[in-house]
Amino acid sequence: MTMKWNEPVKIEAPISGEVQVNGPFEALAVLLDEWPDLRGPGYVRARSLCRAAVAGRKDAEEAREIFITAAKEANIIH
Repeated sequence: MTMKWNEPVKIEAPISGEVQVNGPFEALAVLLDEWPDLRGPGYVRARSLCRAAVAGRKDAEEAREIFITAAKEANIIH
């Protein structure tokens, strides 16, 4: 079963355009495949937390908050 967040996060991905991210697995895919070249500390932390959430070591909602922080840092959040 794939973990879902309580509320999806909408971002503007450089390749696909508007993307709705529904959970840590999808967030990890976006972080690895669709992220802009701007990869600061928020990106690194989000990638780590999303991996941990997918593996069941961290809370999915905690990963969501960090993903939002990274998206703001990269200027791709609505």
